[in-house]
Amino acid sequence: MTDSPGPALQWSGQFVTSSAPQRQTLPGDKITLPPSALEQLLSASSQLAAQNARQNLPTYDPFNASSYSALMQAESQYQDQRQQLPYPLTFRLVNPVNGRVVYAGIREFTADDGEAALSPFLREALGLRHDGKEQKKDTGMEDEDVNMENGGPSHAITVHAKQLPKGTFVKLRPLEAGYDPEDWKALLEQHLRQNYTTLTNGEILAVPGSRGLNGIREEFRFLVDGFKPETDGVCIVDTDLEVDIEALNEEQARETLRRIAEKLHKAPGTDQGSSAGGDIDIFKAQEGQVLPGDYVDYNLSSWDRAHPIEFELTLQNDDDEVDLLLSPLSPTQRAKPRMDEHVFADFEGRPRKRIRLEPSNADLEHAEALQLSVHALSASELQSNGDNVTNGTTTHPIHYTLRAYHPDGTKAVQNGAQASDVPPSPDDIRCKNCHQWIPKGSMVLHENFCFRNNILCPHGCGQVFQKRSPAYEHHWHCPHDTSFGNTPLAHTKHNTLFHPASVLRCPNCDTQETFSTLPLLAHHRTTTCPAKPILCRFCHLVVPQEGDPDVPNAEALLSGMTPHELADGARTTECHLCSKIVRLRDMSTHLKNHDLDRLARARPIPCRNVLCGRTLDVCSKSGDTRAGTRMGQGPGNDVGLCSVCFGPLYVSMYDPENKALRRRIERKYLQQLLTGCGKSWCRNEFCKNGRKNFEIGGGTTLTAKDALPMIKPFLDGLSHAGAGGTPLHFCVDEGSQKRRTLAEFLAAEEDGQGGVRGRGFRWEWCLGALEAESGSLDAARMWLKNYAPTRAEEERL
Repeated sequence: MTDSPGPALQWSGQFVTSSAPQRQTLPGDKITLPPSALEQLLSASSQLAAQNARQNLPTYDPFNASSYSALMQAESQYQDQRQQLPYPLTFRLVNPVNGRVVYAGIREFTADDGEAALSPFLREALGLRHDGKEQKKDTGMEDEDVNMENGGPSHAITVHAKQLPKGTFVKLRPLEAGYDPEDWKALLEQHLRQNYTTLTNGEILAVPGSRGLNGIREEFRFLVDGFKPETDGVCIVDTDLEVDIEALNEEQARETLRRIAEKLHKAPGTDQGSSAGGDIDIFKAQEGQVLPGDYVDYNLSSWDRAHPIEFELTLQNDDDEVDLLLSPLSPTQRAKPRMDEHVFADFEGRPRKRIRLEPSNADLEHAEALQLSVHALSASELQSNGDNVTNGTTTHPIHYTLRAYHPDGTKAVQNGAQASDVPPSPDDIRCKNCHQWIPKGSMVLHENFCFRNNILCPHGCGQVFQKRSPAYEHHWHCPHDTSFGNTPLAHTKHNTLFHPASVLRCPNCDTQETFSTLPLLAHHRTTTCPAKPILCRFCHLVVPQEGDPDVPNAEALLSGMTPHELADGARTTECHLCSKIVRLRDMSTHLKNHDLDRLARARPIPCRNVLCGRTLDVCSKSGDTRAGTRMGQGPGNDVGLCSVCFGPLYVSMYDPENKALRRRIERKYLQQLLTGCGKSWCRNEFCKNGRKNFEIGGGTTLTAKDALPMIKPFLDGLSHAGAGGTPLHFCVDEGSQKRRTLAEFLAAEEDGQGGVRGRGFRWEWCLGALEAESGSLDAARMWLKNYAPTRAEEERL
């Protein structure tokens, strides 16, 4: 498709609105047309391109090269445009019965022949009612002559292809007072971006908000009242659209300002509002207050993960109803805890709420922090069931104390159990009615008074009440479960959460599953719901996990990934170790294979020359410790010297007993001790320049008589190569000498990581890393991490 507007595309068609049930409701201003409409549009686009090409086609002169070039250019332009449609593709819909007009964008070309599927917004804008009647424009008359195929109403509409100008300004007027920009601004931007291609002047724009516990979804309704440029409709795709909100009249504006001022008066952090929340720790209790209907969010980022942790919420007034919600913040749980979206909660009707988490809890395995929310139900969130739900509710802040701590195991529970079973005195016995310990001599008088004034709950909860007290009158037991309470508000809240008047459905996905309680809905939204936000391990963005909630993805279950991560992980990248192209979701398994190769890799063999920073087989950047030997660049000797150190000693004569080699090594030592290598940076103790740098011998010059006894031990041990033989001391280049010294320092440094020895790498691996990375210390550390086993790993093998 092309971005240039070009000439207008001429096409129209007559369709009947689809009456077949749709699996998914079309959003916004979207329309679905049949595939034949796409073919007609492409044909019209091809004819339009041919017409434009003929208009721009110059007169062809076979003897003029410039005219031929213009002809080829026009032909190329025609071929580029003949199968292209304008973007975005927009339409003008007309209801011929009442004359209503609305603009729409295309969703797809999958409708049945002769039919068109419309979104609810388009049906309402065209006056197409679901009961099979059409509303006449202006008069309100209804037409009974409609097609009722497949058990639903069908209507005839006319669809025209219409390219709309890009909108730069739109004026919206809220239909109700009290809209606060903080409430709907983000919702409006997201709703328009995801669901709308066009806007039509004079239509009602409905922006859905959040859904409450009573199942009612909040909705913001706006009247579209004017554009720039001044047209009946504009396109809002790929344009900077300025939005202006104006009240319908002065009365609505005053009411909106009053509600905003009232909301600011009860804003979080004020005296009449809820607390601001924030971070908590396990050393200090947090006092706060919450208004009914509000959430106060807290975050615990640090705790001892080896011990249980407990959260306790205590209310100042025992009759208040406040709930404690908790969700771990992890890559698979990003949403803050809410009544219909949480992992742990305490809804019991008692003034002290507790949530205890054990260190073995699977939900805490990858938790970065623990998110807590304190929530008080408002009257609008409670279901009535014919009762007055405002009885017992309050509009004032509810004060509480929130504390996080590490409990002392089961000691407190055991002590409490012993205290309740053991009488405080040997002569005390327990009353059968109130279960208190009473002296044996006073039991008759106590029972006479107790049975006359007190009553034990007959349902078995163990509570004792005064017979004529309000607490006993309001005491209730749920007939469906073991819950109980002492206030009408607690009973109403319990019915709202666990026995709603109608089954609950997930507001964010199209699952066919229904939920009988709010905790079951919360469990769905934090587990299998496709809309659950996650932190994708591949794109590193917070996105919905996607998938089908009714048919689990077997590959996702086996791999431990979400459907979004499976799709996103299908992208490929280059392995930083072997440069192979690997899928992102397979990279962890691929790196485990590299880790097995790392543990099985042969250790580098250092050169026998104590000053040389090379290995016998030459280490490569790809981690191969025998790369030089495989390429035919090995040492080529059995003395234990690398090819560079052995080069000056090499001759082509036959020497099976190494007698000639011994003489050459002897001459090499004598040359170094008597004349030196002439390099100021030499650190060879068996070189004249090196001895001078180390100040060995007091500055005296050695003679051959003094040097021969020094050389003899090295010649005697020459037959043993490698670690079993004596070391050799030959002058080398400055870079090789520095690498040898740096490898020793690196091995000592890595061996003492964190004050614990044995966690680093052997110096042979450090030498090979510096050789492979040409002496770069940072690159050598990365080489060791990727290709070398640690000391501890080598000991376990």
